[in-house]
Amino acid sequence: MRLIHTADWQIGKPFGRFGAEVRNALAEARFDVIDRIGKIAADRGVDHVIVAGDVFDNVGPSERDLVQALTRMSRAPCHWWLLPGNHDNVRAGGLWERVRRKASNNVVVLDRSEPVAITDDAWLLPAPIEYRRTRDDPTAAFSDMATPANALRIGLAHGSIVDFAQKGEAENLIPPDRARISGLDYLALGDWHGYLMVGERTSYSGVPEIDRFGRDGKGGVSVVEILPGSPPVIERVETGRYEWLERRWELADAPAFHDERRRFMQEMDPANTLLRLKLSGILDIFDRSKVMAEVEDDLVHALRWCEVDDADLAARPSDRDIEELAVEGTLRVASQLLQTDCATGGAQGALAAKALERLYVETLRAGEPE
Repeated sequence: MRLIHTADWQIGKPFGRFGAEVRNALAEARFDVIDRIGKIAADRGVDHVIVAGDVFDNVGPSERDLVQALTRMSRAPCHWWLLPGNHDNVRAGGLWERVRRKASNNVVVLDRSEPVAITDDAWLLPAPIEYRRTRDDPTAAFSDMATPANALRIGLAHGSIVDFAQKGEAENLIPPDRARISGLDYLALGDWHGYLMVGERTSYSGVPEIDRFGRDGKGGVSVVEILPGSPPVIERVETGRYEWLERRWELADAPAFHDERRRFMQEMDPANTLLRLKLSGILDIFDRSKVMAEVEDDLVHALRWCEVDDADLAARPSDRDIEELAVEGTLRVASQLLQTDCATGGAQGALAAKALERLYVETLRAGEPE
């Protein structure tokens, strides 16, 4: 038995921190990845795709989000088995009734805790989530689900093996040995957004399209071959378009920034990269101004999205900086006082350095031709 295991599509996720252009691009990527999963199924002759919860980001997706997702699935030559998760939990007369009304014949909703035959020799044991927040083990019923002798038993659930957030008690907590307890050949899980094996017969597929910072690389799915009496064989296949990257560049001068930037742009696809960048180090004012001008005028526009934190990139005036200021009168007195404060270090010195940098930048601007 070969199938594709995926989870946590979260169709309709708002991505509210971004501007409209980026939000729209990320939203469309979640539809496009369904097409890529369908193509993988077609190319590898896989007839079944199991989605371990959170197909949608909430229980009330827009009509467009619902129809787009179902239309993409309808075009694929495979069956899609959809499990309600904690974001799109079961509600009487709610989301999943809407899905049933509009879905094509190759889309099956698993909103009841009862075994379902996907072939003559393989049965799905689904654990749909009825409440968004609960302490109950959603897989507790698996042991009582009867299936034919010698048939493959494939569990499908959404929840936490451990408290990944480490913030206290987890929700929908699943015992790590559930596959052994309930005689499962494979337990396909969703909720954790990274790929993770838990023992020999249990795994999280991760997301097919990355949706947050903290994970390098692109999203993917698991192509799983399940053999009676043997641990499943899992192949990871990349499906994602966007990379969400966090980087810290320690700089000694402007050329160091240019080197970091060149290496980064060579390694990444700029149009499909979201970057959260932290700059640190101590530069003279001239170099710091040059670096930040390149960041603001070029780097942030070259990538799909870029956020730069320069709080730890300190400026210290060099002799060249002071000479280039060439100010007189009150401004000269101010620059001298700021230079003195810079030498004291600490919070006052850092504030003085920022003020001196601003004076430097504005003085240079004032001297530029109209």
